[in-house]
Amino acid sequence: MDIEQISKSGHRKGQYNLNDYGARYAQFSWQQAEQMLKGLPGGINIAYEAADRHVDEGFGLQTAIRWLSKSGQKRDISYQQLTEQAARFASVLDRLNIVVGDTVFGLCGRVPQLYFAVLGSLRLGAVFSPLFSAFGPEPVRARMEIGKARVLVTSHALYKKKVLPWREQMPGLRHVLLYGIKGELPENCIDLDSAMVEADPDFPVRVCDHEQLALLHFTSGTTGKPKGVMHVHGAVAYHKISGYFALDLRADDVFWCTADPGWVTGTSYGIISPLCNRTTLIVDEQEFDPEHWYQVLAEQNVSIWYTAPTAIRMLMKAGVELIKHQDLSALRFMASVGEPLNPEAVRWSQQVFGMPFHDNWWQSETGGIMIANFASEPVRPGSMGQPMPGITAAIVARQDDGHITPIFANNQVGELALKPGWPSMFRGYLNEQARYEKCFVDDWYLSGDLAMRDDDGYYWFVGRADDVIKSSGHLIGPFEVESVLMEHPAVAEVGVIGVPDETAGALVKAYVALKPGNEPDNDLKQALMAHARKRLGAAVAPREILFRQNLPKTRSGKIMRRLLKARELGLPEGDISTLESDES
Repeated sequence: MDIEQISKSGHRKGQYNLNDYGARYAQFSWQQAEQMLKGLPGGINIAYEAADRHVDEGFGLQTAIRWLSKSGQKRDISYQQLTEQAARFASVLDRLNIVVGDTVFGLCGRVPQLYFAVLGSLRLGAVFSPLFSAFGPEPVRARMEIGKARVLVTSHALYKKKVLPWREQMPGLRHVLLYGIKGELPENCIDLDSAMVEADPDFPVRVCDHEQLALLHFTSGTTGKPKGVMHVHGAVAYHKISGYFALDLRADDVFWCTADPGWVTGTSYGIISPLCNRTTLIVDEQEFDPEHWYQVLAEQNVSIWYTAPTAIRMLMKAGVELIKHQDLSALRFMASVGEPLNPEAVRWSQQVFGMPFHDNWWQSETGGIMIANFASEPVRPGSMGQPMPGITAAIVARQDDGHITPIFANNQVGELALKPGWPSMFRGYLNEQARYEKCFVDDWYLSGDLAMRDDDGYYWFVGRADDVIKSSGHLIGPFEVESVLMEHPAVAEVGVIGVPDETAGALVKAYVALKPGNEPDNDLKQALMAHARKRLGAAVAPREILFRQNLPKTRSGKIMRRLLKARELGLPEGDISTLESDES
């Protein structure tokens, strides 16, 4: 375990939202989180906390969203304008006889209409479900069928390509609202932009119960049909406070979350949390490009940046020359999400930016960040960090009788478990109560992730329970091996799997993609093997290394170890498709 500590972020001493972590953790209560909300008489509404509240408090002219289009145009949307556009969208739904509990799906890129649709749906009391715009027709259809879609918001181009072929086979889909119409409006569709002009900008916010369903996120899982993860309006208390504590968000920040809005991160921390904390949210329509990203950071004076390990590795691969002429002096905090962040990436960021990326851990089911490297605390490269105030975490072992036993000793591998009760905890899998109940044993939520806790209370990711390699009696986490290989200056990405072996049970095999300018020859292979044996020991180091130009990834950029393993085992394509990792 690497327990090297990296310096804190770019604050002056004492200027953190979460000072004195130990004391704040011990004294925290959920009442404190609720007190950060303004609320409504008799209830709550996420949309109100994200937009209307700031207008009511006199901040309507502050920029809520700065949209950067693909063509290079910039559009600033104030909190007043955001509130009015959300009201107009709610009015459009109301005129279409959409009622509380109906589900609105969004198949959108990073465009203003998406943000109006999310807040407008919640404002009305409808349920909003985001879809990844890079999905093919079948994943889109499957999720909309499971979620009983009543309304779809999408672009003209996406509709023609991904929805039109099967639209008539889903009679429950009552309305399709299209933006970006080019040419003739398709049959049985509504011009959203025109409808918004005619809608009511003062449509009132509906007062919702804390337990009223608000968001439906789909997570692919490893097999079977997608799971619909249900979250309620009361989750907004956690959205707000977790952004405040874990991301150090403040009202004067310019915040950029690069997550695609089709995933849970793009909703929880790409929309709700930053708006509730009254930041200015950067929304960049363009796809990833290292030079462009550095320009956005500099030109928009981004102060807090939340991105993914995949993007960080790609920035590392692009080299440091691109950053040398950019003024990033506004940047004060950087965080990572989506999959564990390799220690080498943390060290690289400290060297290049003068501050580290702060990794954190959560799942679609948790609805928000559970464990984090906080701005006020030292960062330990490779660690997930420490539990959020209000979150009780533990390492547990499953017993043969179905119960679990907490592992009190530190530095022992077990399953990461959380004590239920935080506001953004999922309330179920849609139409799958038995599956939901299996997530809870002895009053603990079982994450399915293996981890360990060190002597100072930092948690370390080991791997998914079904990804861990059992070799000659050793439990080997793929992430640990990948992180060590990533330390080598020639390595860009790594995927590690276990392959069957009659004697050891399984052997560690690594697939490696190299940075430009490096030759995949035997000398480099031997150097990598020697480096791994030195750092990990012969029992844990890979027995075989194969070079690949590219490694298979999910649509959201995670390396698919299961697809590597399926190909290693020679499974047919039909079986490989069921082995894709969770894309959320």
